[in-house]
Amino acid sequence: MHLAYPAVLAVLLFCTGLYGVLARRNAILVLMSVELMLNAVNLNLVAFDVWLRDTLHAGQALTLFTITVAAAEIGIGLAIVLLVYRNRGSSDIDRLRDLAERPDGADAEATNRQPDTEAEATA
Repeated sequence: MHLAYPAVLAVLLFCTGLYGVLARRNAILVLMSVELMLNAVNLNLVAFDVWLRDTLHAGQALTLFTITVAAAEIGIGLAIVLLVYRNRGSSDIDRLRDLAERPDGADAEATNRQPDTEAEATA
């Protein structure tokens, strides 16, 4: 088997995933692009394992670990995206700024005000 064919396919998959990570604004599409990049790595691992004729099949074993990590990553990432969508109504990555102030300034007034009574100060 020629190593060039799966290597070129892996490079195309990885570049497509990298473009998706850098150019997309939707968080779900970014997660799908990361999955494309991980699958390109898996393809390289298996191709080099076959090309080197490794008796231990280390490339295939490492691919199983990568698939496990990718499944955990997509599960946690999708849960985070769903919670953000529920709270903010959008999964746009450009709008996700945790430390930014809200446009109405309500949070800034609530955190900067002084307690009115001594009971509020001790609570």
